[in-house]
Amino acid sequence: MSKNNDLTIKNKGFENLAQFNMSDAIHEELNGLDGDFERIKIPSAGSTVFEIPGDDPNEPDAVKEFTAVILYHHTLQAYYNQKYTGGSNPPDCSSFDGLIGKGNPGGSCDKCPYNHFGSGENGSKACKKRRRIYVLREGEIFPLLLSLPTGSLKEFSRYIKRLLSRGRKSNSVVTKFSLKKVVNSGGIPYSQAQFTIDRTLTEAEFILINKLSEQVKAYSENIGFESDAEVDELSMTYADEAEPLK
Repeated sequence: MSKNNDLTIKNKGFENLAQFNMSDAIHEELNGLDGDFERIKIPSAGSTVFEIPGDDPNEPDAVKEFTAVILYHHTLQAYYNQKYTGGSNPPDCSSFDGLIGKGNPGGSCDKCPYNHFGSGENGSKACKKRRRIYVLREGEIFPLLLSLPTGSLKEFSRYIKRLLSRGRKSNSVVTKFSLKKVVNSGGIPYSQAQFTIDRTLTEAEFILINKLSEQVKAYSENIGFESDAEVDELSMTYADEAEPLK
């Protein structure tokens, strides 16, 4: 029996989603509470270990790789008039689609001067691009959020294109996530996410996953920006930027 089959049997794949409705769970169990998703953190300075929420909120699990289905992903752009120094302050301007910004200055992202190289520190863009990825691990029923920094966007774009070339969408496979230490053009090491296919979902699993993907997509714009801004500024400044998927 293969390793992947062992994992599926042990965790029962995604069968427990059959009785789960995320929207109902949020309204009933999280009414009046924080409805945000727990975060998977990518370290700075070139570490190759993810931090994943565990049973103890004060001690996240440190793992070199993990597998999960990508339920939904979208671009995220945020501009701060003053350099971000922590806290929960929202950006001055933000965009969930990379096309239209809301706030100051707002308007077309393509025409915005802050969305061009040279507008930020050391020749970077003042408006930072990230990509939010909502993932679900086998045996679980509530998604986690992974916010990809600029330096990982090119690898993610390549992975999505590889899937599409095989006629697959990102929520039709289980993806293996890992990290690689990369040194950017400024000589600063940072952690770059890597993506490979672990296995293809069964037809029954995909039906359940596709339903949850729609629920996550509808809820995604309710998620705040503060956690995404807590990134390694050096990596964001010097990392090679690629045009992410829209």
